[in-house]
Amino acid sequence: MLHILYIIAITAEAMTAALSAGRRDMDWVGVCIIAWVTALGGGTVRNVLFGHYPMSWVEHPEYLVITAVAALLAAFIASIMTKLKKLFLYLDALGLVVFTIIGCQVAQEIHLPYLIVLFSGMITGCAGGVLRDVLCNEVPFLFRKEIYASAAIVTGAVYIGVEHFHGSEMLATITAAVIGLALRLLSIRFEWHMPKFVYRDEWH
Repeated sequence: MLHILYIIAITAEAMTAALSAGRRDMDWVGVCIIAWVTALGGGTVRNVLFGHYPMSWVEHPEYLVITAVAALLAAFIASIMTKLKKLFLYLDALGLVVFTIIGCQVAQEIHLPYLIVLFSGMITGCAGGVLRDVLCNEVPFLFRKEIYASAAIVTGAVYIGVEHFHGSEMLATITAAVIGLALRLLSIRFEWHMPKFVYRDEWH
């Protein structure tokens, strides 16, 4: 089930990434690269940091095909996608919790401390979007007021906590996914935001 959700998540992430590339007038190669970076970048950054190989897209090159096809499809139906913005926000929330849980699982497999497991989940869930925004010359979504990284942290913490005290990976996965997804969707629905730090004074 988690693998199916992962495929859905990377497909949705690739499609929304294509629109970001389109807003920067990129050609089809740029569209595919932005899609790959967004959908697969979080796991890649995690694996590089922890020396965990092979990369998921090296072991499963079909992920590259799936995301590229999804991105190019999005480019052709961009006008339709703008009408489905809310749906893709929900799919993005699903991707966030799925990527986070997978990131936690990978870190556990290589026997990293709990704090690093939590960090691994957050990196996997959020890094792809950061790379996309940087390459598209935008302020990363992660650094704005949206409850995004916070939702990833909560998801990872619930996963670690349930598995530690109950010992069931299945229960931990389901509980973390439900709570993390609920938090992210509620934050979208009710426009919950993190406090912002605003500083304008110059030091010179």
